[in-house]
Amino acid sequence: MKGQRTPTKITLDAYAASHRAVSDLKQSGELPQRVLARTSKYLNNMIEQDHRRIKQRLRPMLGLKSFGTAAVVIGGIELAEKIKKGQYKIGKLGGRTAMMPEIWQAALAA
Repeated sequence: MKGQRTPTKITLDAYAASHRAVSDLKQSGELPQRVLARTSKYLNNMIEQDHRRIKQRLRPMLGLKSFGTAAVVIGGIELAEKIKKGQYKIGKLGGRTAMMPEIWQAALAA
């Protein structure tokens, strides 16, 4: 976890091994004791729902052959979803009036 900001809350699903891992990190000192570990019964459902579109795109491709290819393809699909959901900041491009090619050019240039 070096080089990353320490979280204040961690939300886990009901999987017991995840909770044991967090408690081990706290005992070893890698994670501060003040970090709150919460449980969300349906967390896995939200994650699976979010990745449904990735699965739909990759199924006809019959998988990816290398890790590098997977990183690029999944990154592109995630970026497209962020743009569609309005999670990608496009304020300098004219906000909601920006056209899709302009958004893609800005995103690829970043």
